[in-house]
Amino acid sequence: MAPVKVFGPAMSTNVARVTLFLEEVGAEYEVVNIDFNTMEHKSPEHLARNPFGQIPAFQDGDLLLWESRAISKYVLRKYKTDGVDLLREGNLEEAAMVDVWTEVEAHTYNPALSPIVYQCLINPMMRGIPTDEKVVAESLEKLKKVLEVYEARLSKHSYLAGDFVSFSDLNHFPYTFYFMATPHAALFDSYPHVKAWWERLMARPAVKKIAATMVPPKA
Repeated sequence: MAPVKVFGPAMSTNVARVTLFLEEVGAEYEVVNIDFNTMEHKSPEHLARNPFGQIPAFQDGDLLLWESRAISKYVLRKYKTDGVDLLREGNLEEAAMVDVWTEVEAHTYNPALSPIVYQCLINPMMRGIPTDEKVVAESLEKLKKVLEVYEARLSKHSYLAGDFVSFSDLNHFPYTFYFMATPHAALFDSYPHVKAWWERLMARPAVKKIAATMVPPKA
């Protein structure tokens, strides 16, 4: 069987999300780079894979998918084993908690943290745009409030959905990995349970492997 294909730069946060879950399940896959400098993501070939001209796109035989969280769920369902059950769909309550914290990551955590990554790393190092310190300061205040909730949750459970690692935890990896390369990484030191949770995630073999493909620009 041909390996599935993930289209996009390996260092992209959304591509890394998909490849992380492919590594977690031990699936064969191929990363096909998309060159943003030549606007390849807006080419007819790529638009046929992702009609919004974004990354990643994903191909499994005749099936084409886009949106990294949706792709990742497909991967986890297709390759689910007794040893890898990150969606917990066999237990209604556990699956519900995975869904809750997946939504929190997408709609509360990431919107607070990702602007810091863009302002401190992506804009100045890759786009030549100066850091907007006002945006950074405002985002840090938002992130602190989010981390207070996380600290309370993780003081009671090893992971967000419960005492088991899940899809919701690992979705935090791509942007948090880059956040840790910014001058504000020490913020996590103020939240010891959050820091310990992050260190547990970073110790996973799949996370280590994908992290090695995501060399961040230097702040």
